[in-house]
Amino acid sequence: MSQPLAPPRIPAVRPPPLPTRSRGVSVLNPAELERFRNLLVFAQATVEGYFVGKHKSPYRGSSAEFADYQEYSPGDDLGHLDWRVYGRSRRLFVRRFEEETDMVVYLVVDRSASMDYGRDRRSTKFLVAAKIAAALAYLMLGQGDKAALATFANRLDTFLPPGGTRRHLHRMVSELESIQPASTTGLASALADCVPLFKKRGRLVILSDFLMDRAALLDALGPFLHRKFEILLLQVVDPDEVNLPAVSVAKFVDMETDATVQVEPEEIRAAYRETVEREQRELAREANARRIQHALISTERPYLEAIEAYLGFRQGNPWSG
Repeated sequence: MSQPLAPPRIPAVRPPPLPTRSRGVSVLNPAELERFRNLLVFAQATVEGYFVGKHKSPYRGSSAEFADYQEYSPGDDLGHLDWRVYGRSRRLFVRRFEEETDMVVYLVVDRSASMDYGRDRRSTKFLVAAKIAAALAYLMLGQGDKAALATFANRLDTFLPPGGTRRHLHRMVSELESIQPASTTGLASALADCVPLFKKRGRLVILSDFLMDRAALLDALGPFLHRKFEILLLQVVDPDEVNLPAVSVAKFVDMETDATVQVEPEEIRAAYRETVEREQRELAREANARRIQHALISTERPYLEAIEAYLGFRQGNPWSG
């Protein structure tokens, strides 16, 4: 009995070229996003830093929010001694507080050739990923947080360090608009390149189709988990990659290696869909076991699903209804 086709290298029928590199294509529409601005109060993370914002820091400081007591040790700030507690217990305790801080969000965007897929007037996966990255950057900077951008194909290509200004947002958007997807996928290598660059702990958001070795990906995320980053995998998928196109005979072309295979989609549709969905479920399951969030993002409904996933609202499969 023949084995079902594995999904990572066959699903994309090469479509007619779409304008993924056009200065006239804007990846950011602020008016479309204004209704999501207030949802950011639900984005909670423990991060480093001292800038006053809306997110708690693991560092203890001197803000107005009391955390707990710690028995005095030589070198502790005498100004934080609680003399009332001393009067009751005759022991020295230091008051500890939690500062408020800004969040740093590292947006990592896949620009490999497989992300250039799009058909029937749908945006390519890369353009959807770029719009989501621009949307999240816009929302985070509007909240007073900082955003960084990294793009990759087989290695890390570009890195814009964290910034929180309008000028920085424009740089990020301009970078996204200038990219032409190409080359093979090397997310694991790119993440290794990112480890020394992502200096401040925060939230890591990866936008990709994740057509790669799952074990290598999860291993590459290990250093970030060790540093207690919050990680969100936004898996951008086109409907054709789940159901296969409605054609009688098709030649499937690997958009990264140009390998081809000709099949009748109806003969393999059920087995193919089962394999693809199993791969997606396994990625979600193994990510969840490591406390990594995962969400499927349809190229037909990008903004709402991505922003809700980012804020921790959405659970489930966008293909279920």
